[in-house]
Amino acid sequence: MADSSASSATESFSDENAGNSTARIPATVEGMAVAYGSLVIMALLPIFFGSYRSVKHHKEQKESGEIPDTMSHKDAAMFPLIASAALFGLYCFFQVFSKEHINLLLTGYFFFLGILALSHLLSPVISSLVPAAIPNIPYRIHFAQLDKGEESGGARDQGEGQEIISYCFTSHDVVCLACCTLVGAWYLIEKHWIANNLLGIAFAINGVELLHLNNMVTGCILLCGLFFYDIFWVFGTNVMVTVAKAFEAPIKLVFPQDLLERGLEANNFAMLGLGDVVIPGIFIALLLRFDHSLKRNSNVYFYVTFAAYLLGLLVTILMMHISKHAQPALLYLVPSCIGTPLIVALIRGDVKAMFQYEDHPSEGEEVPAESNSKHKKDE
Repeated sequence: MADSSASSATESFSDENAGNSTARIPATVEGMAVAYGSLVIMALLPIFFGSYRSVKHHKEQKESGEIPDTMSHKDAAMFPLIASAALFGLYCFFQVFSKEHINLLLTGYFFFLGILALSHLLSPVISSLVPAAIPNIPYRIHFAQLDKGEESGGARDQGEGQEIISYCFTSHDVVCLACCTLVGAWYLIEKHWIANNLLGIAFAINGVELLHLNNMVTGCILLCGLFFYDIFWVFGTNVMVTVAKAFEAPIKLVFPQDLLERGLEANNFAMLGLGDVVIPGIFIALLLRFDHSLKRNSNVYFYVTFAAYLLGLLVTILMMHISKHAQPALLYLVPSCIGTPLIVALIRGDVKAMFQYEDHPSEGEEVPAESNSKHKKDE
């Protein structure tokens, strides 16, 4: 998931065809409204559900004592440079090598990643729908490196030694994997936009859920760096738009503007890169976890920033149609997503508490949220 976010981070809103060479029907006002409305909804859903799933995931990490890898300030500052190198590398590959051959490799790679992401997302739902006649049998895959003296002894039977892989699953998970493989095969064979969006939404939800920014400062550094990254690669060059249109992988959300005229065979697509969903999404998810740390029974920072993200998307669409040019969505999303919670925190007196909050404190204990008492009466 990290690779897909980096390679797409962050493709811009565009009303160009996403790679289909057949004749296109000009977009009507109604068709554009349906397309961009659908893109906005598909962008909001992963952030909303992924944020709440991230709270659950964070709680499970704390209860299990797991020490996750967290992004440092240096990592956040370097990310735009790494993303730039990856983006320009893809651009060069598309200029030198056959687009069909490159996309064949990328399609196979994202086929497996998409199946795993979709399985992780749908496993609870599909498991509840599996008929009772199919027993839910637990299994475990275990690989361990044995010491020399244990190779012929009882350690092999007891599973001792240095553990390399230990994965538990059930027969219901196998059923879920089979169902998700059908979606993956549909995308692999047809490259249909619905299959693309199913895998893309799964990538986005998993990204928001599992990619955690540890604190506010790291999030601000990351978003500000990508703010300039997005502006440069969209307005300064044609690299991002070229790669976005040539890259055939489920790392962008697409919706046809000629759906009303051509139905499911429509091919005049509007698109939004997953980076424009996942990057602001992990920041908004951090604010939801901060809301929970305040213990005020109110998710005000999450909701105001979520609304600011929606407003940023709408401004992006508006500016695209005014300028008749693809827009770097983070140009509008970053100021709204950073500025809105900071203004609210300033009004509520939570700026210090917001910047002190950490998902995984380095000292081994959580920094107590400040300013709780003076707000409890109002809440």
